[in-house]
Amino acid sequence: MINAETITISKKEYAEMKSELADLKFRLSELNRLIFGTKSERFIAVDPQQMSLFELPAEEKPQKQSEQISYTRNKKEDKKQPLRLELPSHLSRKVEVIEPENLPENAKKIGEAITEVLEYEPASLFVRQIVRPKYIVSSTDEKTEIVIAQLPTLPIPKGNAGAGLISQILISKFVDHLPFYRQIQIFKRQNVNLAESTINGWFNAGCKLLEPLYEALKQKILTTDYLMADETPISVLTKDKPGSTHKGYHWVYYDPVNKSALFDYRKTRGREGPDEMLKTFAGHLQTDGYVAYTKLENHENIILLACMAHARRKFEHALNNDYDRAGYALKLIQSLYAIEQKARDNEFDYQQIKELRQSESVPLLKQFEQWLKKEVYNVLPQSAIGKAISYTLSLWERLESYTKDGRFQIDNNLIENSIRPVALGRKNYLFAGSHEAAQQAALMYSFLACCKINNIEPFNWLKNTLNLIQDYPANKIQELLPL
Repeated sequence: MINAETITISKKEYAEMKSELADLKFRLSELNRLIFGTKSERFIAVDPQQMSLFELPAEEKPQKQSEQISYTRNKKEDKKQPLRLELPSHLSRKVEVIEPENLPENAKKIGEAITEVLEYEPASLFVRQIVRPKYIVSSTDEKTEIVIAQLPTLPIPKGNAGAGLISQILISKFVDHLPFYRQIQIFKRQNVNLAESTINGWFNAGCKLLEPLYEALKQKILTTDYLMADETPISVLTKDKPGSTHKGYHWVYYDPVNKSALFDYRKTRGREGPDEMLKTFAGHLQTDGYVAYTKLENHENIILLACMAHARRKFEHALNNDYDRAGYALKLIQSLYAIEQKARDNEFDYQQIKELRQSESVPLLKQFEQWLKKEVYNVLPQSAIGKAISYTLSLWERLESYTKDGRFQIDNNLIENSIRPVALGRKNYLFAGSHEAAQQAALMYSFLACCKINNIEPFNWLKNTLNLIQDYPANKIQELLPL
């Protein structure tokens, strides 16, 4: 017979065990969410007046009674054929005329029926052959000279790739996320065999041409007094780690007022990257809660803003831990975002946005702060809701500062949208071939992000830039930026 033993522990040990259990449950919940769950952060509050579909009250079924009902209804109209959208007028038309068979000679044309079908032909390569005739010209002093037209400037001197082909290769990789080896297979279907080393050479040459423009973009974006910053990882092949990849980082700096973005590759996530980039910056910097931003050498000239979306994410992840508290916080944050949507819908200018926030957002933020300070003592620190409340309180001054200027955003979502192409690229080309290639990718992502933000067609911009940049005046090169 086994005697039961009573184990006595102190209140402190019990609290620690309870906190550790809450933390482990949260970690397990996050793991299940990562593997099986949805990534959507949308929150829909439960309406207490709305009954659940699966929780209907049990009722006794009344006895069926019959009654006679007469009514008049309108006859259903015949369904109309769906209207097809008109095809774009800017597309060229290839006219194909089909005459009736066995048409008699005395037939008179009274009109025609036109049917338009959108068609597609695969993109094709062609050879641009530049012919420059040579002439012998005799002068009055009986001397002769050979005259020939000057060769147009090519992106790669003595190379055989034009600006259009280089642009297509770069756009396919960094916008359409097609690695070079897939593009090589596409070219093979057109009986054009290109070695990967050849395409890599064209890529390097194209990036080399664009480096002065990248420096101009860097100078321009650092002249503003309001920036967003974030970082995202990228795998890089290096000689130091044969058989595996190095985890580097693209640091991204976004100017939401002037609509420009800059990617900067660094080998680590340490503060050395933003330290060097922001050493001359003065103004407001909006970031997540990463501690490196608080320890910048130039911190005396930088005022930090925080991201409400990151705080919202913490509470959304805490719904399974404490639905009532997390739901209350999410509803308050929803109200703050509704005010921002109101400003966008009415196309308010910066001054009107500031006034709207001062009258409507500030009272909600004060209510939110008071609730946080009260509830932080009512939850376990290591629980999901405890971490959400502590995170939000630790950044509170930075979170509410967006109400002080109409230019400031409530969150960092604009910069996260700029980072998405990098995440898609990671899934397709998996890694950069070297640290130099990772920085070249940062260069391309910078220009293409600017194109996207400003609704500029990237292929035409890149092709035009590659054709012009070699002969463009150095003191005016910023004119080529896609801004």
